[in-house]
Amino acid sequence: MRKYVITGIQGCGKGTQAKLLSEKYDLVHISVGDIFRWNVQHHTKLGARIRRIVARGELVDDEIVADIVHKRLADHDWNYGFILDGFPRNPRQAEFFLENYDIDAVINIELPDAIVMKRVLSRRLCSQCGLDYNLFFHRPEKEDTCDVCGGQLIARADDNEDAVKARIADFHAKTQPVLDIFARKELIVTVDGNQDVGLVQAELRFKLNLV
Repeated sequence: MRKYVITGIQGCGKGTQAKLLSEKYDLVHISVGDIFRWNVQHHTKLGARIRRIVARGELVDDEIVADIVHKRLADHDWNYGFILDGFPRNPRQAEFFLENYDIDAVINIELPDAIVMKRVLSRRLCSQCGLDYNLFFHRPEKEDTCDVCGGQLIARADDNEDAVKARIADFHAKTQPVLDIFARKELIVTVDGNQDVGLVQAELRFKLNLV
């Protein structure tokens, strides 16, 4: 059984890397972002709350995230292990997590802030089915139109330059103390996110001794 945490700044591609890793090794990919999007698309109470927070350009409260993750892990449907994306988000959560789960590694995908800005501002979301696009990596066949349902592609409400700058600063301030805790346990595996998707995955597997 393999149990991983994957972390990295917004736009670094950690969701894609986690998906590739989970498909290859039969891991359950537990993505906080995917859980949020499901709730927004299905108009749950949590989804409405998330919409309000995102519209203000803020991050969802750590306590909400912690509650969601603990409930998801309690399902115990991860027979071959899991890769957790988007948690823990503060030192207290990291300490609690280490006390309750025997983690194999924490994958840290690094990406320069300038590249983060370009990638995030190129994101688009289908207004009907919610499919993600990126004008750098996943362009639609027809401009501003979803390939799947034909819906209009729009920028996310919180994807503007000022909001992204604020999220970058917030990420660095909050994430470094968490990484420090994992580093003391010698769990950190750092990979370069500023390269082709396949190369990132290859480096990741090499450093995890999976090849």
